[in-house]
Order: sequence, then structure tokens, then C-alpha cells
Amino acid sequence: MGGTFSTDCSEFQERVVERSGIGDEACMPIALHELPPEAYFKASLEEVEQVLFPIVEDLLSKHSISPTSIDILISNCSLFCPTPSITAMITNKFGFRSNIKSFSLSGMGCGAGLLSISLAKDLLKVHKNSLALVLSMEAISTNAYHGKAKSMLVTNTIFRMGGAAILLSNKKHDEQRSKYKLLHLVRTHMGSDDRSYGSVIQQDDGDGFVGVSLSRSLSHVAGNALRTNISELGPLVLPYLEQLRCGWGAVHRKLWVTAGRKEIYVPDFKKAFEHFCIHAGGRAIIDAVESNLKLQKEDGEASRMTLHRFGNTSSSSVWYELCYLEAKGKVKKGDRIWQIAFGSGFKCNSAVWKSISVLDPQERNAWSDRIHSYPVQIPNAP
Repeated sequence: MGGTFSTDCSEFQERVVERSGIGDEACMPIALHELPPEAYFKASLEEVEQVLFPIVEDLLSKHSISPTSIDILISNCSLFCPTPSITAMITNKFGFRSNIKSFSLSGMGCGAGLLSISLAKDLLKVHKNSLALVLSMEAISTNAYHGKAKSMLVTNTIFRMGGAAILLSNKKHDEQRSKYKLLHLVRTHMGSDDRSYGSVIQQDDGDGFVGVSLSRSLSHVAGNALRTNISELGPLVLPYLEQLRCGWGAVHRKLWVTAGRKEIYVPDFKKAFEHFCIHAGGRAIIDAVESNLKLQKEDGEASRMTLHRFGNTSSSSVWYELCYLEAKGKVKKGDRIWQIAFGSGFKCNSAVWKSISVLDPQERNAWSDRIHSYPVQIPNAP
């Protein structure tokens, strides 16, 4: 992109990339390899086809499922909303039934992947004996920012191509071949707060260039959203002793606040979960969640390695992380996994899954060709 920016803007983006934790294998769409980048509508259509068509075909083939067996189809892509919709593109390509229940979600940011799972869960409660296919991605071909506002230039450096296809079922006989069972899904929306609402926002700058602005308060906003989210999630997943400690900690703070004793007790979530999939939105996001939850570096390994290899793939990042854990042979039957996703609005979504099968780490997934090389040592930010 260097040919389209001033020296100052190019150097700023280079510094951000150096600090990002993203490696050399993360993929950019073809349109953004051109100088200057070709931000055509057709380029985004081609990116959707390039990302989603292969993974849908692979999923259906892998599980010997006919396209006509899919009852519910949900896609999420925040910044690209074509007509006909993305779900219509998939239906046309694979020949889904005419009475399929399809939904195309947009404008919901990186947290839309788990939001789509929430929608699928609710629909499966109503429509018995059904299969739901959820597709998560972000199209970046036509969404590069060409101005000079640094708060918007950051998005040019961290987002990369990627996508995920997830199949959910409420059919009794599918339980025998399912990998996971969804235990809990908690959604938090902080949009009523102006600071949260404006922390990640698409707008035009003073020169008329459109981009997504990331505010300096983003980490603070994300921390508040996470605390609100876990206040609802905690009672669902934490052992009673940890809940009692949290309650006593809250009372203790109120009683001794005048004495300056304001330390907040953070529950030990490792007593509730064996694995953590933190949205790979950037090094700072992963660091902040680890710090807020008092996790160890190894708890964020899947997130850091996903960021390194694939970059920020928006709503699909938590699925790359789950694939990493599977390929490493870390997920055992009975293990519980906590997926944490953030999104514009501002949103924090949590999904809790339980492994109900013995997983084969040799089963092919997005990490199969490189898993032997990971984890890698990621240099500290310069």
C-alpha cells in the first residue's frame, strides 16, 4: 500500500505491523496486493467466493452432507453487504432448498461470529430436527483506508483474509458424531454508552476517505464490556466456592473503600475452563484479557499463534484458535472451552463449549500443514 500514502503514513503502518504480532503467512486478498490497491466491488465478491466456497464444500464433503439437508443458513460479514446477499450466493452455488431459512448479518464487527451462533441456537430451539450452517468472515478487499488519520490507518495493518464454517444440529442421532455441545452463550451490548458506541466506528475523515476508527479508549471499553459479560457468565460456570469469594470480595470493597482498599477479586476461571479462545484482534487485546482474567501466557497460546499465522480474521478468529487446540491434541473429552469475542457497538460475547468426543489431532484442519512448527517465539514489540 506504500504507493498510496505519504511517507509519514507508510512509516506509521510499518511500525504498527512490527508491533502487531502478525507473521508473514497471514493472507491479504489479491486486490490489496496491487499498487495502488483496486477497491472494486467485484474484488469483494471474489474474496467472498474465495473464502467461503471452499470451506462450505469441504465441510459438506467431510461429513457426507447433502446441501439439501441444510435447514438454516446464517452468514456474517460486517463491512460487505452485497445484493443478492452472501447467503444467496451460497444458496446459488450449492443448490440449497427453496425453503431454507437464511440470514445475512452485517455491521456487527468481530463479535458477530458468536452472535451468529446465538441466532442459530435460538432458531434450533424453534425448528426441531434441523441442521444450521453458520459462515463467518470479513471482506477486506474494498475496505482499505486511504486517508491519513492514524486511528483509521491501524485497521489496514491488522485485518487479514479468513473464514469459518460451523455446522450445528439438534438431531438426536447427530450427538454421536458431534465434537462439542454448546453449554452457554452470553451476549453483552454496551451501545447505550457513548464512549463504548464510538470506540470502533466506520466514518469518513475530513478529506472524505471512509475507514474504521479505533479510539484510544478501546482497551478500557473492552475491559468494561468483559467485566459486564463475566458478571453474567460467572454464576453459570464457576464453582460455588469461587462465587462466594467473588461475593465476599464485593462486600469487602464496599466496607473498606474509604480506607483505600479497592482491590477487585478476580475469580479463577481455570477452575471452570480447560481452554481459552480469546479473539485475536491484536496483541494488546490478548494481553489485556489475560491480565484482566489473571491468566498465564500458555492460556493465550492459541490466540497468539492464530494472530501470528492468520492475523485478525475478525469473526472467524475464535474458530482458528479452536482448530489450533485440536491440532495440538490439547482438547480432551469432557474439556470446556471459553470463546471470547469483541465487536463494534460495543459488544462482548462469550460461548462455552464442552467436548463430547475423542478428537483426533491428525484430522485435517486449517493448521494441519504447519502445526508441527508451532508455537513460535514472537518477538516483543519494539
